[in-house]
Parts: sequence; structure tokens; C-alpha cells
Amino acid sequence: MKETIHTGNLPRHIAVIMDGNGRWAKQKGMLSRIFGHRHAIKAVEDVVEGCAELGIEYLTLYTFSTENWDRPQEEVDALMELLVQAIADQTPKLLKNNIRLLTIGDTQSLPARCQRDLKQAMDRTQHNTGLSLVLALSYSGKWDIMQGVKKLVDATQRGEFASGQLTEEHLSKALATSGMPDVDLMIRTGGDHRISNFLLWQLAYAELHFTDTFWPDFRREHLDKALKDYQNRERRFGKTSEQLKA
Repeated sequence: MKETIHTGNLPRHIAVIMDGNGRWAKQKGMLSRIFGHRHAIKAVEDVVEGCAELGIEYLTLYTFSTENWDRPQEEVDALMELLVQAIADQTPKLLKNNIRLLTIGDTQSLPARCQRDLKQAMDRTQHNTGLSLVLALSYSGKWDIMQGVKKLVDATQRGEFASGQLTEEHLSKALATSGMPDVDLMIRTGGDHRISNFLLWQLAYAELHFTDTFWPDFRREHLDKALKDYQNRERRFGKTSEQLKA
């Protein structure tokens, strides 16, 4: 399907809710959801490489939400170990493919080893100029907006500007995604049709693509299908079709 994608009409920023790992494991007859998480790495590799090849600027993966801390401790521990292993395995590939690694979220709540390895990987890739791969870790949209509001309150108390001068741009710059374009295309795997507290501000005008495919089975052809779906839509941003054509 790659030949049907118009390279002149690509989203600058793609965000992905990687859902369905546990159900995929159950479908395979496994009792542990961790089996699904382990087999999701190939999907990440395919999507990252696909976005890099196409020239996508930003890819944000909903890797671990603030709500995920409430999962069974065994699963949380396994996810943290998988994260450490994935960073070690993938950093050489990021360097080879000119991909920059970034994170958003309350990363201070992650285990010290995860924080250390993430920082090292980000430092090593910081000068790469291709795709920016953003891992949303201990992240939620509500958390992001709240921490942004707190920054603005502190700034007004320091006298940097009056509260009556606050604009949408001020809040956008205070969010964890400061400096990134808003999301153009959000993909959710696993069949559920909701955004699950993900990038609430940044998804305001995103095109949403839902697929029943579980994340461990998601491959380049599924990414291409989502991109084709995106390109077949008319993005009006509140205007009429006639205004856009004019």
C-alpha cells in the first residue's frame, strides 16, 4: 500500500495508543499479560522504522500511563524491566537511523535504573535530525494540563505576566509537548474507541483512526492503512469545505 500514500500530505505528528497486548496473550492461550508485552516490541520497531522512512517528524507512543501504576505489581515490574531492555536494544538502531529519543510524563516516578538509561539514550541521540520518537511514560493528559497550569500560576506569581494576559499559546508552551506540533493523526489498536486520557490538549483537531488489530500484530501495512485513511479525510479546522476550496 506504500505506493498509494501521498508523501506531500503526511501528518507531522502521529500518536499511538498501543492497546491489546493482554488480550493478544490470552488469545494465544497464555495466562500472563506479560507475554503480550514482550511480543509488542516488533510492532514498535515496524512503526518507528516506517515513520522514519516516510519522513514523519514526531511519533509519540503511549508507553505507560499514570493509571498503569494501579496494575498488578508483577506486571508493572515486568514492564519496567522490558523498558530497560528495550532501551538497551534499540538505542543503536536509533543512532543508525538518525532518530532522536524524547520522553514526556512524570518520569521522576520511574525506577532509578529506567531514569538513568532513558537519560543516557536521550543524550546519545540528542543531535539526530530525523524522526523524534517520544515515549509517554507515567503520562496522562490530565496530569499534563495540571502541571502546565501550575507552571503558569507560578509564573504569574513571579510577575512574569498577569493572569488576564494568559493565552492558549502560553498553556501550549507549558505542556510536556512544548515545541512539538499538535497531533495530526492518532492511532489506537485493540478495538476500543476512546482516547484514554492521552494528549487531551494536543488531540483537539487530530484525525482518529481505530483498528481492531491488537498491538503485537500491528505492522507496516497497518500503519500505511491508517495514513491512507488520514489522507482521504478533509481537515477543516472549523471552516467549511467551500472555504477550504476557495
